[in-house]
Amino acid sequence: MGNSPIPITKKPDLNDPVLRAKLAKGMGHNYYGEPAWPNDLLYTFTGVILGTIACNVGLAVLEPSMLGGPADPFATPLKILLEWYFFPVFQILRSVPNKLLGALLMVSVPARLLTVPFLENVNKFQNPFHLPVATTVFLISTAGALWLGIGATLPIDKSLTLGLF
Repeated sequence: MGNSPIPITKKPDLNDPVLRAKLAKGMGHNYYGEPAWPNDLLYTFTGVILGTIACNVGLAVLEPSMLGGPADPFATPLKILLEWYFFPVFQILRSVPNKLLGALLMVSVPARLLTVPFLENVNKFQNPFHLPVATTVFLISTAGALWLGIGATLPIDKSLTLGLF
């Protein structure tokens, strides 16, 4: 079999006088040399939890977050901003005049991503740079997503050309 990927741990020799002396003092029953109770569980974990709470309370007192006005479900804000990762599909939806076609194009984005692993599934250990079709599809899709994402931040008349043409 050769080299085994499973690590083999050496079991402690209970006849070793040094280990027996540690066990007699209450130490050495695990590989760290000290018991978890009460040292870790009672003192260290409690200190970490209280320290985390103190940091959160301190930040809340020193830098309080500013809250807006009361929520009004019937008043839509004038400018609603999407998260950055929705920009490419938003650009698809706003630039296609037929909304059904726009919705189908939005659904095609994850559908295309699901087909990439099956394009050249030769060997799971193969270098991705030796898969030219899948690498090309990935690079073109990434460039297209960046183009659409940047275009979504521009006005509609400059969004598809990014104002370059």
